Amino acid sequence: MELELRHLKTIRAIADAGSLTRAATALGLAQPALSAQLRRIERALGGELFERGRHGVRTTALGDLVLERTRIVLPAVSELQREAARFARRRRDGERLRFGGTHGPLLGALVDRLADAAPGTDVTTCVTWSERELAEQLAQGRLDFVLTGTCGSAPPPDGPHLLWEEIAVDPVLVMLADGHRLSRRPEIDLAALADEEWACVPGDGCFADCFTAACARAGFTPRRMYETDTASCVHLVQVGRAVGLCRATFPATPGLTIRPLTGTPLTWRHLLGRHPAGPRPDTAATVLAEARAAHADALAQTGAAHASVTGGAR
Repeated sequence: MELELRHLKTIRAIADAGSLTRAATALGLAQPALSAQLRRIERALGGELFERGRHGVRTTALGDLVLERTRIVLPAVSELQREAARFARRRRDGERLRFGGTHGPLLGALVDRLADAAPGTDVTTCVTWSERELAEQLAQGRLDFVLTGTCGSAPPPDGPHLLWEEIAVDPVLVMLADGHRLSRRPEIDLAALADEEWACVPGDGCFADCFTAACARAGFTPRRMYETDTASCVHLVQVGRAVGLCRATFPATPGLTIRPLTGTPLTWRHLLGRHPAGPRPDTAATVLAEARAAHADALAQTGAAHASVTGGAR
């Protein structure tokens, strides 16, 4: 006999009642039937679970072990049933989509647009600096879509059977303090920044290598790179401690001047990733369209001076 959930409930009922008679009444069974069922359970588990006496039953050492496990298993199964019911209701009412992304304004803008385009959709988000971690979660089915990117024509994050679609390609721009010596120039040559210190957000993609290569082509090696969160990067630039790089969708920020780099030595390709066994094709098409619209909105808010290199997928 294989142990089943109902057997664990029977053991728990007997222990709670303290006697087979009271347990049989609580379970709506005749006592002989409950006694026979308990014997079958004990044979399956390899020993007695209860000591029988004139005043009722008392658990054995094996019984204590099994009861300890039931205190974990039974509530966990109940919670699973409740969560499954909630999930089923959400599926009836609307689709559930799980998004992951790196830093940047597009994830929030996409969530906002989906609230209008698909009001019945239950959307959740998670953010990490690691493109590889996002690709792993996508491949494992823990995420439905990922917003990330690569520099230039570099390949997207590795992942078995993942599909990546281009949202847009932007020039990479430089961030300066408003009072920086170069802030009044309409565009800035990367070589003119050879003596600067830099601030950037972390990442395990190709951008750091692409930036170093672009600096090498311009004839210098970056003096120092402060790797930190976005807010700290902005602060370091505002106070003149460093200069930074940003995408064309980076919002206007007090104390910062954002300028294009001469010749566009670096570009950023925004990507939307998904698994082919994931959301329905019509859902994927809607999400891609809304992501492209979110990108266009973000560009419009920056003043359209730093337009996308390409307007969308090729």
